[in-house]
Amino acid sequence: MKLELRGITKRFGSLTANDHIDLVVEPGEIHCLLGENGAGKSTLMNVLYGLYQADEGEILLDDEVQHFSGPGDAMRAGIGMVHQHFMLIPVFTVAENVMLGHEATKFGGALDLAAARKKVLEISDRFGFNVDPDALVEDLPVGVQQRVEIIKALSRDAKVLVFDEPTAVLTPQETDELIDTMRQLKAGGTSIVFITHKLREVREVADRITVVRLGKVVGEAEPTASNSELATLMVGRAVELTVQKDEPKLGDVAFSVKDLNVIDPLGLKVVNDVSFDVHAGEILAIAGVQGNGQTELTEAIMGLQPRMTGTVSLNGTDLSGLPVRKVLDAGVGYVPEDRSEDGIVKNFTISENLMLDRANGAPFVKAGSLQLAYRDRFARDTKEEFDIRAPSVETNAGNLSGGNQQKVVLARELSRELKLFIAAQPTRGIDVGSIEFVHKRMVETRDAGIPVVVVSTELDEVAALADRIAVMYRGSIVGIVPGDTSRDVLGLMMAGEKPTGAAA
Repeated sequence: MKLELRGITKRFGSLTANDHIDLVVEPGEIHCLLGENGAGKSTLMNVLYGLYQADEGEILLDDEVQHFSGPGDAMRAGIGMVHQHFMLIPVFTVAENVMLGHEATKFGGALDLAAARKKVLEISDRFGFNVDPDALVEDLPVGVQQRVEIIKALSRDAKVLVFDEPTAVLTPQETDELIDTMRQLKAGGTSIVFITHKLREVREVADRITVVRLGKVVGEAEPTASNSELATLMVGRAVELTVQKDEPKLGDVAFSVKDLNVIDPLGLKVVNDVSFDVHAGEILAIAGVQGNGQTELTEAIMGLQPRMTGTVSLNGTDLSGLPVRKVLDAGVGYVPEDRSEDGIVKNFTISENLMLDRANGAPFVKAGSLQLAYRDRFARDTKEEFDIRAPSVETNAGNLSGGNQQKVVLARELSRELKLFIAAQPTRGIDVGSIEFVHKRMVETRDAGIPVVVVSTELDEVAALADRIAVMYRGSIVGIVPGDTSRDVLGLMMAGEKPTGAAA
């Protein structure tokens, strides 16, 4: 099916999110829509999917003009969408999620769950998804949940499939599996719109690339274009794609974790006797495939894991077992890996989110009164410094793109006085220009003599930032190696193999 967008314009008050955008996606083509967060990519696709109504322009499928009053119309026309934040009911099974909104019934009005299960198995077998139709969604890894979203779209005979930042929450391995799936879909004749800001993925899978900046199409490129060329089109300026940093000026050990264990609600040890030290002025990266205890480790450090043993100390002060408030007050900055659930309050404004860590005292609160003028001035300055793309600081954080939500979290944590900075997946889901900025700020934090702990599944990020790398596997640290250790060695360690000479 051929998709054509002509002159699509979408405004939100004084903000023009899409400005007369033209786009053509040929049948059986993977067309990448590349751009920074806030460039208008997702808005454009939400217009296509019927979630928004365009102020101007038209949508054509096989040269026929379409009028979508909602997603139901778009789906009936053959358009499917896999959203960045999955539209699944966690307590429902896979089959129940797939049939939701399109419930087939048997004689007497009973739901035909067997038909939904059969459909899941058919599509799962066709693409090698290995998805159990009876599994609860909340029990599935993120990568498998995404396959459920794809199965939902394909079960409704989608001929055009939109992937909105699909790799933002995936590990490198899951990303490779998704790319294979996209190629299979293309081979079967499905047209794909792939929204992303990750240059490697674009060059690997795209047939054609359209670049959007500030709501406008600014150019088209071939997959053979260099990373630098694509980044310049995206951002509108030359972008430094490598992290510039000097040799670390190490101080004394400032942060120490000793014999840390975490037991999950089922009684399983998910963090197993983990110990490491971080010097003042050092970045320690914790690498590993998602789900090997990294989440629980950072949560235990922050006081979010009640069933833990061992010690956590910062500059000689024991933080073990302290509530989160006291850990933050000790000077710990924390970026959680799930920004939308744990990093922001969606129905709070940007201003309100930026003061969350400091809502219990001066300068934001004096004599029990919120200092609105100070808060809003601080928010405006911070919004500009961190390039948070939003109409104003009164915009609700839940209305921001994923990358701009991440910027709010980073801005809040990095704009206060820190003694330790912990960042879990700090650049997950943010664009190349923002990554450059975030990495620069993290190196500046390290150069200011503050210990930094980065947890990342992105090996490129780990290699670029780390002075030392600790690799986790099944809850334990396999070894701690220098920051310039090769990807091959790190890959073996991520599979549980301890390299010669690695620290315990």
